[in-house]
Amino acid sequence: MRKTAALILLLALSACGQRAALALKPGQQLPSAPYGRAQKPGSAELLQTPTLAIPERSVELRTRSEPRDDDPFDLPPPE
Repeated sequence: MRKTAALILLLALSACGQRAALALKPGQQLPSAPYGRAQKPGSAELLQTPTLAIPERSVELRTRSEPRDDDPFDLPPPE
């Protein structure tokens, strides 16, 4: 009984995802143009990720083995 209920719940939750393309409902309009813009952005433009949201990697990877510096927080476990 519990397994059946869990299976029905999982099937119901898996059916919740929307697979259709995003579109405006009839009668809806896009938001007004932001300050400084003459035209309203289109839906494709609004869905693009801005460059600042995808920062470049700033950590330089090590290319060879190097001894690690002393770590003051690397303490032995308490006895």
